[in-house]
Amino acid sequence: MAAPRRSGARLAAVLALLLHLAAVIEGKSFYDVLQVPKGASEDQIKRSYRKLALKYHPDKNPDNEEATKRFAEINNAYEVLTDQEKRKVYDRYGEEGLKQFQGGRGGGGGGMNMQDIFSSFFGGGGGGMEEEEEQIIKGDDVIVELDASLEDLYMGVH
Repeated sequence: MAAPRRSGARLAAVLALLLHLAAVIEGKSFYDVLQVPKGASEDQIKRSYRKLALKYHPDKNPDNEEATKRFAEINNAYEVLTDQEKRKVYDRYGEEGLKQFQGGRGGGGGGMNMQDIFSSFFGGGGGGMEEEEEQIIKGDDVIVELDASLEDLYMGVH
């Protein structure tokens, strides 16, 4: 039974990637997708998301592939712009930086987390603007083989 769930997640990841590529080709930013200015508050983003999500929701647009794609694009933009860490990375480095940021944190599933989106949409975890902190994007771990005994490690070796 786990296989269908994985293929669904994989399909969502592929769809999200295709939407990313389409947005890059068209020159659309996540702010353009949600029709908000770059400095928009979380409240402005949330209001615009609700309006657009209702307009393009697949249940309101059955058999309309374009609306379904647009809905997925809107959800993806909303997820990034309402997550303060992801938004800072996106604002500073764009989508490429965001991909590296998510890859470094072991993010899976193409970055789409519908539960977080809908819990936020229906009043789940809220939050105001947090104080801006400089985020450091860490690189890969460096692994080095070291020939040392337990005694050397305990006592120290010069």
